[in-house]
Amino acid sequence: MSSAEITSYLGGLSEEKRSTLQALRTTILSIIPDAEECISYQLPAFRLGGFVVAGFGAYKNHLSYFPHSGSVFDQMSDELAGYETSRGALRFAINEPLPRALVERLLAMRIAEAPTKGRPHHHRQSKPNA
Repeated sequence: MSSAEITSYLGGLSEEKRSTLQALRTTILSIIPDAEECISYQLPAFRLGGFVVAGFGAYKNHLSYFPHSGSVFDQMSDELAGYETSRGALRFAINEPLPRALVERLLAMRIAEAPTKGRPHHHRQSKPNA
């Protein structure tokens, strides 16, 4: 999984969708430069330390941002006023990139969840051989 797959995904889109999602991609990578670009659920995504923290996709009449969490939007209802959301997707206009401040907040909320979910516990002690 690599940035080439995201570039390929974007290459298959109309110019307007491609340029808006490329702007989002650039914003995400400028906020979390250590992120690994990948594909998750057949869509472009970004992983930090093996934990998917963001993704996006293009649809017929809108674009979507995915926090890969069912709880991020619940914590940001005021900031998301004016956007259509479901439990796992934020829909936005094809020709209007998400504001950087909003992307920063979405990423911060998701990254804050990272240490407590889906990580193996390394502090277990092994049993001595008897």
